[in-house]
Amino acid sequence: MKTTSYGVLIFNEQGQLLLAHATGQKHWDIPKGGGEAGESAREAAIREVREETGIALAPDAMEELGRMAYMARKDLHLFRVLLHTRNYDIAACKCTSFFPHHASGVMTPEVDRFRWVDVADIPSFAAKSMTALLRKLPGFEAMRPEISE
Repeated sequence: MKTTSYGVLIFNEQGQLLLAHATGQKHWDIPKGGGEAGESAREAAIREVREETGIALAPDAMEELGRMAYMARKDLHLFRVLLHTRNYDIAACKCTSFFPHHASGVMTPEVDRFRWVDVADIPSFAAKSMTALLRKLPGFEAMRPEISE
């Protein structure tokens, strides 16, 4: 069965994308996650952003991009929003959703760092699946080719 994650592409005035570092992983990602019973796509995306970053988005400020193929067993329903950095300091971002660490069992935040990334540099930070999805969207033409490891 295919699941859906809900996420938001958060841009600043310079056209940079907000990425969050997935704790314990190499890659950075957009704020996203699964929906809860009774939530609309927009509500799920707003909740995921709030849980993973502490940023409270206005529902009417978000442009719906829709549901798209993401991975074999997962689709991604995306929204896009412009965040004015004079109102939001990403140094104040804080993740409030936790998971038990695979080795210690200690409750660990899902994401541990945040950064603004130029569109051209996204392939250096994001996982291949996210990079591939973003390459299909308008506005991401400036993405540089992925660097082989």
